[in-house]
Amino acid sequence: MWVTAADLAEACRRTSFVTGLEDGSLSQDRWTDYVAQDAFFLGEFARAYALGYAKAGTRAEQATWKALMDGVEAELGLHRTQAEVLGIDLAQVEPRAATLAYTDFLRATAFTEAPPQISAAMAPCMRLYAWLGQTLAPTARGPYRTWVDTYADPGFHSLAVQVEALLTSPGAVPERQHRLYRQAMALELGFFLAS
Repeated sequence: MWVTAADLAEACRRTSFVTGLEDGSLSQDRWTDYVAQDAFFLGEFARAYALGYAKAGTRAEQATWKALMDGVEAELGLHRTQAEVLGIDLAQVEPRAATLAYTDFLRATAFTEAPPQISAAMAPCMRLYAWLGQTLAPTARGPYRTWVDTYADPGFHSLAVQVEALLTSPGAVPERQHRLYRQAMALELGFFLAS
């Protein structure tokens, strides 16, 4: 699925937002807006993980969904710290259209689909951020190096592997998964273009 969505991943890599993170030229206003929008997004992402956990068929799958929920909670902790520094009241964030499109998609998928399809809608975010972190790490400089290092970290890569492992759990519908995966990656691109 990652291979078939590589064009969208490359398009994300080329956005002015990502290149601004890499070379440090991203404006403080854009960074502040991104932190607010991404924190809102991650709250919904955590809820989708919770629904995957609730629908999981085995204890092993539940353990994986729980580990993923813990990972997103740690990521939200980083956003809360950044929000304090930037003076963002996360309770007052107004999501942009691109953010809502993505969170609405995740919510609908998590409520209506089986766990393997939920993971197909969530894996692109995890894999894309891990890939971006690893891709940018050799050249990133400036004030956003911490963002790059967070997503280049092997621990984050491990979380991406865990959500991908759920793609083959019982109830997987490969054609549906491919559509959901590509749709999620297109929504990632929309999120970066709006950032």
